[in-house]
Order: sequence, then C-alpha cells, then structure tokens
Amino acid sequence: MALPSLETTPIPGLFVVRLDVREDPRGFFKENWQHQKMLDIGLPDFGPVQNNVSFNADRGVTRGIHTEPWDKFISLATGRIFGAWVDMREGDSFGATFTLEMDTSMAVFVPRGVGNSYQTLEDGTAYTYLVNQHWRPGITYPALALDDPTVSISWPIPLAEAIISEKDRQNPQLDRGTAIARQRTLVVGGNGQLGQALQQEFPDAEGVGRDRLDLTDTGAVAAWPWADYDVVLNAAAYTAVDTAETAEGRVAAWAANATAPATLAALAREHGFTLVHYSSEYVFDGTAPLDPGHTEDEPLSPLGVYAQSKAAGELAVAAAPRHYVVRTSWVIGDGGNFVRTMQRLAGNGVSPSVVSDQVGRLTFAAELARATRHLLESDAAYGTYHVSNTGPATSWSDIATRVFELSGRDAGDVTPISSEEYAAGKTLAPRPLNSTMNLAKIRATGFEPEDAFVALERYCAGASASSRP
Repeated sequence: MALPSLETTPIPGLFVVRLDVREDPRGFFKENWQHQKMLDIGLPDFGPVQNNVSFNADRGVTRGIHTEPWDKFISLATGRIFGAWVDMREGDSFGATFTLEMDTSMAVFVPRGVGNSYQTLEDGTAYTYLVNQHWRPGITYPALALDDPTVSISWPIPLAEAIISEKDRQNPQLDRGTAIARQRTLVVGGNGQLGQALQQEFPDAEGVGRDRLDLTDTGAVAAWPWADYDVVLNAAAYTAVDTAETAEGRVAAWAANATAPATLAALAREHGFTLVHYSSEYVFDGTAPLDPGHTEDEPLSPLGVYAQSKAAGELAVAAAPRHYVVRTSWVIGDGGNFVRTMQRLAGNGVSPSVVSDQVGRLTFAAELARATRHLLESDAAYGTYHVSNTGPATSWSDIATRVFELSGRDAGDVTPISSEEYAAGKTLAPRPLNSTMNLAKIRATGFEPEDAFVALERYCAGASASSRP
C-alpha cells in the first residue's frame, strides 16, 4: 500500500495523516497504523502501548475538550466526526485551535498537552485511538468548556442540540494561569564536567547530582516525577578507572555504570522519554587500526572493570525505545582533568614524563553537549554515535607538549615514555592503546566537530585569563 501523507497544523506537533484506503463493494481496508511508514512520513516515534475505542451510537454526541497526559493517534473505524483541538500548553501557542471534519481516510496525531474533542456527524461512529500511557481509572486532567468564547469553536451541531455528559458541561473556561507545563530535560550527574556543560547548552534543563537523585536508591527513583521529562541526559558515571579494580570500586563502578543505566532504560520504556547515555572508548580493547578507528558497530571488547561496566551500561540502554548512546573519549571540561594537571605542572616548573603510545582525540565537554543538542534537534536516528573533537590522532605526550607550549614552557620539558614504563611499580587498570573513534556517522547527520587543538588553545587561553588578578 502507498505511504500515508503528513500535514502540519497551526498547533505545534499536531499532525493530520491522510491514509491510503482501499474500497470495493464489500467495504474498505486501510493500514490504520503502520509503524515504519508513519516514521517515514515524519510522525514522532511515540511508542503506543494501548488502543482504545469510543463507540458513539447517535449523531451529535460531543466529547471533550480533554487534555490527557499522553500522546495519542486518533482515527475512525466507521462514521464521521468534527474534531476540535486546543493547545493547552504554556508558551506562544497557548489557546491555538484547529478543527477538521474527519472520515475513515484520516488520522490525527495529538501531542501531550493539546486538548482533544469531537462531535459525531453520523450514528454508529467508532472513534479509535492509540496512546503511549496506560489508561487508569480516577486520573484527573485539565479540561476546557466546549463553548469557551476565547477559542470559539463553530460546532456543526449547536451544543444546545448535542448529546453532552454532565461532566463535560462543567468544564472550566480557558485560563492562561492553568496552562500545562511543557515537559523538560533532566541532566543526571549535573555536577560533573559533562553535566555542567550540558546545563550550559540546555539552560532550561534541570540538573541533579547524586545528593538529589540516587539512581541506586529504589525509593528515590520511585518518588521522582519522571513524567515531567521528555528527555533525560545521563552524564552520571563512576570514572575512577584504577580504583574500579578494587573490591569496593568494582561494586561502585557496576552500580553507577551498569545498574543505573538499566534503571533509566526501564523508566524510559515506562514514561516515554528519550534517554541519552554517555559511554567511553574503553568499551574497546584499543586494537582497531588508526584508520578508520573504532566504529559504532565494532564488537565490544572491554579490558578492565570500568570498561566492562560501561559496556554493560550500553547494552542496558539499548533496551530503551528512544535512546542515544554517545561514546566519547578523553573528556575535558570544567574541573580536574589532564589538561588542567599539565597546566599546573607547567606553572610549577615540573617537567613530567607522559605516555606516548596511547593515542586518541580530546573531547571538550562543550563540544559533546553541542553534539547532544544536534542529535536531539535533528531527529537523528536512535542508536549509538561516536563523538570527539576532530583532527589527527595524538598521544597524551603530544597534548602535554602543546599545553606546555601554550603555558610558555619549552616542548622539551615533557618526556615521552611508554605505557609499560609509566605503569612500572603501580597497580593500574588496562587501557586501550588506540582510543581514536571514527566520526563518519555523526558527520552524516550534519554535525561537524571542531578541531581538538583549536579547542585546546581556546580552553587554555580561557584558563589563563581566569587566573589573572
């Protein structure tokens, strides 16, 4: 059958779908909902979990205007209706209306927060709708009077002649003070380097640390208002790579990097939010060639406990219907990190020995946050993406040398050494020698990362400026 077609309306996110209906003397057949075809025409992947049918015996039955806390996809099995929708969400479109006379060849996608109502134009009309939250008795939600003078809906059958429930006759008038709050973005791990950068990139987001939301605490998770969010950015992680090899560290690493993401994935399935989870190039053993580098579909091959826990977290997040796993490497943001350490050593007159056989690219937290916004706003396909700054693969000693130069020190003050030499006498977790990730997939979505050394120069210059009296 042919693809349906999609039409926009004056209400943001409210779409009309024209369906392909095949008729003959016996009746008709239509694909009322075909998941892939709906995605192909641009309908949101809203994840319906329940199908409801409202049968209306008589012409003139009028229901609404109801603003249920879920998205819905409505259509008709038989009959005709006059549909009316009112945007009840806070913002510039509050109070916007759209009306349409519908038959069985049409469907309408109604986003959460938009009031829905209809009036039957024929006897025996069956109104059917898919929703992405389970109906439950006793739930209350905002409603609007059918005769509200502000929206002024022109009902084909005068309301005085219509069949209306007593409850719907008592619905209130439009009031901007009761506008429905739009769902927000939640940043988990908001106190870390990446979490801070995400909050700068998403200024309307709510950032929380473990002190406010501990994902390993079942009581705290159950009490959190997950339905208030349409996007959750999980920047929380256990990153003490070497300590993860200890008995205590192993438990903490698996709790934060594997169990917590699994909890978020289950919540994403239940509440319908998009989950963005940040992972690491440590999920690979570092044996991939520099060209093309690690690709998204490379089999996981983690070496140490930290790496294994991050790989497990990735697998758990993949169970969320709408998810992005963003793998990154060598993150630099506000706070303690390798670049800050090299700047401090340079300023203190220290001449360090730095590993030269581990290669990769820096990823500045601001660049990672920018890529996150791009993935969400460009409607990129869900799945796994590699994100780092771009440029040639460099070693830790190459980066240290450049930081020393930017700090006014001689490049020769940094001594390159091997990983084996650096590890002598220490208890260290194994590290991948090649952390370079292929960026072709993220680039194919229209995102172009900034050169790592260009970003490094700006970062170091900013640090120098902030340290001046």
